[in-house]
Amino acid sequence: MRRITTIILSGLVVLGVFGQVVGSGTGAAAAIDPADFTTPKPNPYFPLHPGRMYVYRGHEDGHHNLEHLTVTSKTKTIQGVTTTVIHDVLWSDGKIAERTRDWYAADNRGTVWYFGEATATYDRHGNVRSREGSWQAGVDGAVAGVIMPAHPHPTDAYRQEFLLGHAEDQAWIVQREAQVHVPYGNLDHVIRSFEWTRLEPHVVSQKLYAPGLGIVQEMDVAGGNEFMELVAVRKV
Repeated sequence: MRRITTIILSGLVVLGVFGQVVGSGTGAAAAIDPADFTTPKPNPYFPLHPGRMYVYRGHEDGHHNLEHLTVTSKTKTIQGVTTTVIHDVLWSDGKIAERTRDWYAADNRGTVWYFGEATATYDRHGNVRSREGSWQAGVDGAVAGVIMPAHPHPTDAYRQEFLLGHAEDQAWIVQREAQVHVPYGNLDHVIRSFEWTRLEPHVVSQKLYAPGLGIVQEMDVAGGNEFMELVAVRKV
C-alpha cells in the first residue's frame, strides 16, 4: 500500500508540473491527414468494435451511477476522416444524468484519435441542463487529440482533446502490465494512466485500460470521489 501511495503522490507532483507546461498555451495543432486513416489498425486498449455495449457501475458524491457505453455502427466524417460513433449514457440514482455521442478513429499505425463529442447533461426532471463540453475537431479552433497511442508506454503524455476553455483533457501513462479485479473479471496486462484537465486543475483521475476491452476502471485520486468499473460486456 505504501508503494502504491508513493507512486500516486509522485505522479500527482509530476502531473502538476506537466499540466502547467502543456496547459500554458494552446498547444500544437494536430495535423490530421485523411490518408493516415485509410487502413486503420485496431488498438487493443481502445477497441472500436460495433455492436458492443460496455456496462459500468459506480458512485460519486453518494449517488449510485450506471453507465452504458455502446459502440455503434454509425459513422461521422470529420476533417475527411470516417469516425466511429460511440453512444454513452449515464444514469444517477436511476435517472438520466448525461447523454453523449463521441467520435473516435484509429489511424494506420493503431493510434486512436478523439475527434469530439456532442454531450448534454440533465436535471433531476429529465430536462437538458447544459451542452457544455461539446466540441468537434476543426470547428471554432477545436483540435483532435489522442485517446490511446498505438504502443502505449510509461511516460507517454498527450493531449486528448482541445477547445480552449471548454475541452482540455490530458493523459499520462504511468504503468504497463498491471493487474486488476473488477466485477467483469480478473484482468492482466493492464495500462494505468493519470488523466486531468486544466479546467479542473485539482482533480486527477486514474484510469485502467485492459486489452480487448478499453477502460475497465476509473477513479479519482485527487480532488474528487468518482468511481466506476466494468461489470459486463453485451452484444447489441
